[in-house]
Amino acid sequence: MARTRLYRDGILVEEDFPVRDISRHLADPSSTVWLNLRRPTRAEFTEVGEELGLHELALEDALHEGQRAKLDSYRTHHFLSVYAVAVDPDDAALTMRELAVILTPQALITVCKDAEFALDEVVARWDRTPALAAHGVAFLLHGLLDHVVDGHFAAVQQLEERIEELDDLLFAESSRQIQTVQRRSYALRKSLVRLRRVVLPMREVVNALMRPDLKVVDGPLLPYYRDVYDHVLRVSEWTESLRDLVASVMEANLSVQANAMNLVMKKVTSWAAIIAVPTAITGFYGQNLPYPGFGHQWGFIVSSAVIAVASLMLYFAFKHWDWL
Repeated sequence: MARTRLYRDGILVEEDFPVRDISRHLADPSSTVWLNLRRPTRAEFTEVGEELGLHELALEDALHEGQRAKLDSYRTHHFLSVYAVAVDPDDAALTMRELAVILTPQALITVCKDAEFALDEVVARWDRTPALAAHGVAFLLHGLLDHVVDGHFAAVQQLEERIEELDDLLFAESSRQIQTVQRRSYALRKSLVRLRRVVLPMREVVNALMRPDLKVVDGPLLPYYRDVYDHVLRVSEWTESLRDLVASVMEANLSVQANAMNLVMKKVTSWAAIIAVPTAITGFYGQNLPYPGFGHQWGFIVSSAVIAVASLMLYFAFKHWDWL
């Protein structure tokens, strides 16, 4: 399914016109065209590529999924691969939606490799800033990149909130909560690693687009692209700090478990020492030999008193040392 838009002299004049009319519209130097293809077949996209003179490598990258976020330049056009991301509210899993973008002097071609890419939000962003539409392709590209980077920003913010939720569970004594911290920490670390793979290359992409030799961004739009680049840098730094924070949470969780194990071992050892006293005394009096008090009632009373006094002394000593 194709979606099209035609701008002439910075004014939106037509939408959803047939793809076959693109060449006719591009013959007018004042025209700017946006074409979106959602999961096109190789034959469909090859026909568009031949009509617009696109490089075969750009066509191949646009059709194949799993491309790295990048910017490739050819003689008459540029190819971009970007990812929109979203965080699942239930398990903090990161969802990535790949988009291929081809820039020509008068056309912006987007290829949605995921049917759920939110293009309506991009179109709404374009419509909110009609004063910039006179800048043609650079205007369309800015709206698209701004939407994608804002999604990165929102995702890293949501991941930070999920990490902060672990603070309340980190020092819980329940084994179920400890396991919850372990599972969530691992899921958050996995999401941050995936987000980092998307965010870090975006710095190179946006920075390269602002280079004067590429002639993509003109002077009036340069501050807008610098603002996008600033957001990309903030997301990159934020992602790195959250990775360190998750690692700290995981290490703290292991330390809490180790401390809990030490407390258990101290209590077990203390009770074993207390139990050892009556065991030793009763074992001594259980010998088949005469001993002080052997065969007399006072001997039983003395041994019982020694057991009680020694056990209480050990109990209060361990309690004072916080072993019990």
